[in-house]
Amino acid sequence: MGGRGLLRLIAAQVCLYATMAGMRLATPLLALQQGYSPAAVGVLIALFALTQVFLALPAGRYADRHGLRRPMAWAVLAASSGTALALLVPTFAALCVAALMTGGATGATVIALQRHVGRAATDTSQLKRMFSWLAIAPAAANFLGPFAAGLLIDHAGRAPADMLAFRVCFGVLALLPLVCWLLVRRAPEQPTVLPTPGAAPTRAWDLLREPMFRRLLFVNWLQSSSWDVHAFVLPVLGHERGMSAAVIGSLLGAFAIAAAVVRMLLPLVAARTTERGVIQASTVVTASVFCIYPLLHSPWLMGACSVVLGFALGSVQPMIMSMLHQLTPAHRHGEALGLRLMTINASSVAMPMLFGSLGAVVGIGGVFWVVGAVVAAGSRAVRGLALPAR
Repeated sequence: MGGRGLLRLIAAQVCLYATMAGMRLATPLLALQQGYSPAAVGVLIALFALTQVFLALPAGRYADRHGLRRPMAWAVLAASSGTALALLVPTFAALCVAALMTGGATGATVIALQRHVGRAATDTSQLKRMFSWLAIAPAAANFLGPFAAGLLIDHAGRAPADMLAFRVCFGVLALLPLVCWLLVRRAPEQPTVLPTPGAAPTRAWDLLREPMFRRLLFVNWLQSSSWDVHAFVLPVLGHERGMSAAVIGSLLGAFAIAAAVVRMLLPLVAARTTERGVIQASTVVTASVFCIYPLLHSPWLMGACSVVLGFALGSVQPMIMSMLHQLTPAHRHGEALGLRLMTINASSVAMPMLFGSLGAVVGIGGVFWVVGAVVAAGSRAVRGLALPAR
């Protein structure tokens, strides 16, 4: 795959992922404004991952059979329709449906694009480089989506955060998936890899019989939970401290920029780093930052923590994806990606609800300390990661 083709795929993922990222900021703020509790907001945010729990494996198999463009077409349709529903009927029930649709569309997009790019790599160094470049897309989208949504909510209406402002925000976000389709609709398909003739039928769950694959999924869950707690707790913490939507969006944007920057640097050093070393360093930094974060009240200091956390967590996904593609057969990459996405999104469904309930007991700041302790305890699993000899 040439550089121009990869750039188009990155831009396409940015457009669709930014829709979901913007909705993850706008919908909880609208729900809080309508008087819903942090626990209800936790349920709403969890719905962004719920569809992916049930659709990840079918989407992976679908991508293994049909390649890139057909899964992307369905994803674009779902994302635009869900966001348009929130524009037309901005009730809590409609926001929940929009969360389900945009979350499911993003999951299908991630699986199709990661499978497509992973199969285009010719060696392990190129695999790490290409996944590092592709991983810039969600990082950039996690900046553009919340930042643009925050600005529109504060400035697009007759008054900051009025209903007109939220409708304009939803309208802009509904257009982004259409741009995604324009970028990806002419991407060349790759030849389908078929299983060995006469081989016994397999199930996705068979992949879990591989101990290293199970360990990799657990490590991925640790990092994903850290990302989730930051995405959920920071808006609630900012709202409690009287911060505007633009400030909260900027804090989330600082995290996303840092994640994007580190992913831009990873391709330059991919040949001189190991996947396990990068993940281990990220685990230590994440646990340390989570101990400090709740003690800070200044937006500038909180922004600094967001940047450090973005550097740490942003470096992990390319390494996870590189290891996953090396651990699984080529004709089952879509299934493996779907199983990974299902696992982390099952956690993303439960964790925000747990965070909301836990925050009511120990305070929102206490959630950071609990998750930081879990990440620190899980560092032992990272040290056991290893790839098969080539």
